[in-house]
Amino acid sequence: MADASGGREAVAVAVAAGAAPPPFQYSPDNVPGADGDVDPTEITFPGCSCLTSSCVAPLCSCLRRGENYDNLCLRPADNEEYARPIFECNALCRCGESCQNRVVQRGLQLRLEVFKTAKKGWGLRTLEFIAKGRFVCEYAGEVLGFSEACRRIQAQAPQDSNYIIAVREHLHSGQVMETFVDPTYIGNVGRFLNHSCEPNLFMVPVRVDSMVPKLALFAARGIAAGEELCYDYSGRFCNSPLTNREQQTSEEDNRLRKPCYCGSRACASFLPWDGSLFSTPDKCSESSS
Repeated sequence: MADASGGREAVAVAVAAGAAPPPFQYSPDNVPGADGDVDPTEITFPGCSCLTSSCVAPLCSCLRRGENYDNLCLRPADNEEYARPIFECNALCRCGESCQNRVVQRGLQLRLEVFKTAKKGWGLRTLEFIAKGRFVCEYAGEVLGFSEACRRIQAQAPQDSNYIIAVREHLHSGQVMETFVDPTYIGNVGRFLNHSCEPNLFMVPVRVDSMVPKLALFAARGIAAGEELCYDYSGRFCNSPLTNREQQTSEEDNRLRKPCYCGSRACASFLPWDGSLFSTPDKCSESSS
């Protein structure tokens, strides 16, 4: 992997024999984007005051919503259709580094391999069994503001690979929180994950030091050694059914979308499409102001 000297994840990632992936700067964590709108390294959350090696709910202020993990695996959500908010203990917490509420922040702990697929370009597979609910890797890169994400998307040629992901979290107040991550130039092994309409991974925003989330990928089921790792680019949680709105949008935008080669029984024939980032430059500017 090009320039894969970036810290704790590099030792766990191998590249299969053959041609090397395109060069990029390897970073195991999110970094501020070139626009400087968002700083994912800033620490804004207060820490818990637990004087134990491992925090326990509901005594820990970071675990007000209950325990997040059980033996390094994500606890099932009460509502399997949506992911619940996850807050890990942070840099200001008084608990130990071995606290069970510190999982995603430890980074990649599994042996993975980047390899060349038959139809999908580069892919990522596991070299060991992964239990259901286990944290696999983060989708890390430059964290962008909306305007810069729009600019980069609109500058792409039709044949270019798009690595920019837009994550929208819907709050009870009706507000929508947006996070844009682009590992095109700076990123981690998550950039090699392909889409599947029946994926073995699902993405959950996990917050550690601030409201800027880490986009964490967990195993949706037990995954055998040698399996390719994939997630649903549309952000569907745990393979929940497509909504009518998602199906209608898919039909309207088919002419602009790329074909899907996931090969699953439920394949939608096209990769998911988010037309909001193809707004006019004026609309992009208005949305960010």
